Amino acid sequence: MQEVKIYEYAVIRLVPKVEREEFFNIGLVMFSKREKYIRVEFHLCPYKFQLMHSEMDVEDILQNLENFKHVARGEKVGGEIAALDIPERFRWLTAVRSSVIQTSRPHPGKTKDLDGTFERLFEELVK
Repeated sequence: MQEVKIYEYAVIRLVPKVEREEFFNIGLVMFSKREKYIRVEFHLCPYKFQLMHSEMDVEDILQNLENFKHVARGEKVGGEIAALDIPERFRWLTAVRSSVIQTSRPHPGKTKDLDGTFERLFEELVK
């Protein structure tokens, strides 16, 4: 019998014009402290990106999202924040900010399968 795992997740959002507060979901970050688990994935739909009449460069957005992954994974290229422990990295990634890439407030949950739950949430909330 698998043990129940407690986790938190937040949806990554693209906010092309921060002052208008319009956004669409482009990714997910999820972590479990006890399991020492953190995962970030994103999907930037080109059609939705064009619909927002954005003047942003899609390559800049993709690079910023890759930086999210570097921080989450604790990779050296992610800088000083990436060197923090997993809960601190999650808190930094989900901190309230007024930039074009934002996250929802973290939401708690419990599961027996972290990756399976991540995949389900990603499918429901992002794709």
